[in-house]
Amino acid sequence: MATCSHLDTIADVAPSDDGCHECLQEGGRWVHLRMCQQCGHVGCCDNSPGKHATGHWHGSGHPLIRSFEPGEDWFWCYPEDMGFLLPGAAPAPSHT
Repeated sequence: MATCSHLDTIADVAPSDDGCHECLQEGGRWVHLRMCQQCGHVGCCDNSPGKHATGHWHGSGHPLIRSFEPGEDWFWCYPEDMGFLLPGAAPAPSHT
């Protein structure tokens, strides 16, 4: 089984917002939310009009996100195009 090589970029960060940071500023809408594991930026998924989580990766180079949806604990590594669970990880924060 493949393992993401970017796990060392995960930091103990707080979510930037309770919704997509850019959509909240622009008055946009989102479908699902993702949180950057390096800085805490909350952005919308690629099914959302703004695709701000992926845009954050392109602008920052921060490789890992985690779902910011209630009950979801998965991670995604952009450079390796890989989703995964991380055994022993604390429960994921989520929007309310």
